[in-house]
Amino acid sequence: MILVTGGAGFIGANFVLDWLAHSDEPVVNLDKLTYAGNMQSLQSLDARSAHHFVRGDIGDRVLVESLLREHQPRAVVHFAAESHVDRSIHGPGDFIQTNVVGTFNLLESVRTYWSALAPEQAQAFRMLHVSTDEVYGSLQANDAPFTERHAYEPNSPYSASKAASDHLVRAWHHTYGLPVLTTNCSNNYGPYHFPEKLIPLVIHNALAGKPLPIYGDGLQVRDWLYVGDHCSAIRTVLANGRLGETYNVGGWNEKTNLDVVRAICAHLDAAKPKVSGSYADQISFVADRPGHDRRYAIDASKLSDELGWRPRETFETGIAKTIDWYLNHPQWVDNVTSGAYRDWVHQQYAAQAR
Repeated sequence: MILVTGGAGFIGANFVLDWLAHSDEPVVNLDKLTYAGNMQSLQSLDARSAHHFVRGDIGDRVLVESLLREHQPRAVVHFAAESHVDRSIHGPGDFIQTNVVGTFNLLESVRTYWSALAPEQAQAFRMLHVSTDEVYGSLQANDAPFTERHAYEPNSPYSASKAASDHLVRAWHHTYGLPVLTTNCSNNYGPYHFPEKLIPLVIHNALAGKPLPIYGDGLQVRDWLYVGDHCSAIRTVLANGRLGETYNVGGWNEKTNLDVVRAICAHLDAAKPKVSGSYADQISFVADRPGHDRRYAIDASKLSDELGWRPRETFETGIAKTIDWYLNHPQWVDNVTSGAYRDWVHQQYAAQAR
């Protein structure tokens, strides 16, 4: 079995669903259930004994070490993180606590567990740390995409905290021999995405008749990766990646934010047309945020050349799947935007809290 941290968040939940769609190997899913953790994303697994959910913090050494001893996972896949740049600007402390201190505590818990394994189990064990392309900083329009050898130049509290966690993971491998792998991904999108990020926010606001806010001139460039492709990349790296190595995961889909918003509007115009006009009429430009990186682009050649991975989705096919999912799951969206999804957490854990 494997232990997944942050498996009720956007990418983590998609990974758990993807893993159990491809395998009967059980998953222990550890998530703190902060505002972005949503158990409704995992409802389809309610009857699956292969999915064991535990509410808890990666920084809780007693809990994590107990789970490791009890379940004896062959791998840990570490998604748990604070991940929203805007939130990191207004409240950086949570990002340092979760992404840096939390990852440190998780590494120490895993090291204790791994050190006690029998030699054959220890040799087979893996810890995969999921990170971001934002650790590399910003690119100019004509710069080559980020490779794994690009210097770290984080520009936000979020990216700085993730850069720190990457360095910790690397150090625990080189100092203690912990068998780690790191992936740095580009911007993910797809189902179950909390509507504070660009794509789900635009979809939700468009359907609600609200303005579609775009920072600055909207010409910031991102490489867009469909979350299902990211999940397949993680499975590939976990199975065949070289220990201690970093693998960049990208979608080969560079788009400006403005192009992304216009593409969403065009798809909605066809799939759910307004009474009059286009959804693009709702586009609204707002003041740029501090430290807004101009361009990210990932060179995923190492992952492709070494391990044979390529994304299946283009941006056009991925965004169509994403929008259609949101149109077909209005209850999930309503529960998230209203905060009703938090009721489950209160009902499930209120008694324990007392």
